[in-house]
Parts: sequence; structure tokens; C-alpha cells
Amino acid sequence: MDNTQAIEDLDALSAYLTAHVDGFSDLKSAEKFGTGQSNPTYHLKAGSGEYVLRAKPPGELLKSAHQVDREYRVMHALKRSNVPVPRMFHLADENNPLGRMFFVMEFLEGRIFWDPALPELEKAERAPIYDEMNKTLAALHSVDVDAVGLSEFGRPGSYFERQTNRWIKQYQASVLEPNSDMDQLMEWLLAEMPADDGTAALVHGDYRLDNMVFAPDRPELIAVLDWELSTLGHPLADLAYQCMQWRLPYAAGMRGLGGLDRTAIGLPQEAQYVASYCQNRGIPNIENWNFYLAFSFFRLAAILQGVVRRAHDGNASNPTRAREMAQAIPVLASMANDLF
Repeated sequence: MDNTQAIEDLDALSAYLTAHVDGFSDLKSAEKFGTGQSNPTYHLKAGSGEYVLRAKPPGELLKSAHQVDREYRVMHALKRSNVPVPRMFHLADENNPLGRMFFVMEFLEGRIFWDPALPELEKAERAPIYDEMNKTLAALHSVDVDAVGLSEFGRPGSYFERQTNRWIKQYQASVLEPNSDMDQLMEWLLAEMPADDGTAALVHGDYRLDNMVFAPDRPELIAVLDWELSTLGHPLADLAYQCMQWRLPYAAGMRGLGGLDRTAIGLPQEAQYVASYCQNRGIPNIENWNFYLAFSFFRLAAILQGVVRRAHDGNASNPTRAREMAQAIPVLASMANDLF
């Protein structure tokens, strides 16, 4: 466990949770899940059962980052929908034994798949996993945000224009060396911006395989996790972000499917996945698909550039990982340029 994020006073936390979580008693352990989460997440074992605690990191934080209260709010709201999420038990403000905001939710026994090729499954078991992801994404984008109380969860309208301008500014503020592919990509996105079609939906923001829990013995998605980037936005941003996976290289540690014979291993092609999504949502075929893909590549590259800049400035928590991200940026930019 990362000692800087360890929970040291279990007795105090146990007393707090007993007072605030119905039925909770006798906290025995709190083990941090593997590294990688921007919000440290702990597996609690207690006399009353097992739980998950997700907290803000310790120390000084950017005001707009690590909003675990938004995660709690959206998952609490989605229990009234067809999107599978854990049950929410309690949201704590800073006045608690940890001294930082956290929430407690249901622990679900299930499978998390880290490799998009699903090598641990038989060939016939793989496509149903992707079908389940697809149906759940369509269900998410079909949620009536008014009915679940999320009508003010974000700013609807002109999503791609606003996001493109935002990430251009972020990228330009953090870039260290000129990259002609990124410069060309930014110009192309601004020039080819589709007219806003007025579509707005709840979007996840990081919809990918390893943010999901599947049932232990069947291809049922039982929980979508990590809602830190969720907001009201355009649903095609989520779809294109996930479909980058078909294009990113498999061999370079980028968790993509590029270079694999998807048919041979039992996975759908990108076009099949997009067509199934349209069918599941009852919408026509998507126009300007390459724009949405290029936007997704650019957004990811801009995010990675921010991490690289923080490493350069001496503020990275994992400098080695930051160097790997620096190598990924030109790959992402080049792949986006191949789309136009």
C-alpha cells in the first residue's frame, strides 16, 4: 500500500462509519486497491460485510479535480436507471477521521478485464462482453436526466466546440516541443467542426473496459465505475473515445486492439460496434465519424501532454509513466492525422 494514502486510524474510521452507514459495524481492514486511480480507493472489510471507500487524495488539490461528490451524485442518481452502478451508502465531507471527502459504496464480487483482447476468455465468450458494453453505453445515453435529477449536471450544447477550444488552450499551455501533427490536427478540428445538433446526454467521459465490473460467471455488466469525468455532453464523445481502442496499438502497452485479427479472436469490428450502438439507441448512421475519432485522439493527447508537463516541472507522481505518455503523444497525433 502507498503509505502516503494509507488509512492509519481504523478505530476512528470504524466509529464514524458505524454512526453514518446503516448497519455498518466493526471495521477490520482497509486495503488500497492497485495503483492507477486518481482518487484512492479502498476495500473495507467489516463485521457487517465488505464495502468500497473512494476518497480524495491527501494534500493540496486543484479546485476542479478529484470531485468524488460528483461521482457519488451521478451513481446515486443512476440507481433509478438501466445503467448498472453500485449502491451508494454515504458521502462524507471533510469533517471525518480522514480529513478529506470520501464516499462509501457497495462492494461487488466480479471480474475486471484489463486486456481488451480478453485472453482469459474462450473465443465464444468474448463478443458477449462487447455486446454488453455496447448495450450499457446506449442505456447511459438514453437516461432521462430530468427524471433522475441530473438536469444541471453539466452545460449542454456546443459540446465539441467548447471541448476543442478548452483542450487546445490546455495543450498550448503545457507543450514543451513543437509537434507539427498536433498543430495540423488542431487546425483541422476547428475548420471541420460539425454544426451543433442539439443532442445532449449524460456521458461517462472515460468509458472503457477496465472501468467496468462483470458478473463472475456470465457476461453481465454489473457496475460501471470511475465517474470522475462524467457530465452532460454529446453521446458520440463517449462512443468515439471507446472506439479509439480498435485503432490504438495492442503491442505498445496502449490497451488497444490495433494489429490484432479481431475476427479470429472473436471480437467485433469497429464498424459493427458502431452499427450495434446505433441500433441499440434507435438512431440513424453517424455522419462525420472521423471528426469524432480525431477529437478523441486529440483530447487524449492533450491530457497526456499535461501529465508530461507536470513531470517536466517536477510535479509528477510517477515520472516513469510520464515518459511513456510522452512517447504516446506523437503516436496519437499521427493516427488522428490519418483520419483526414
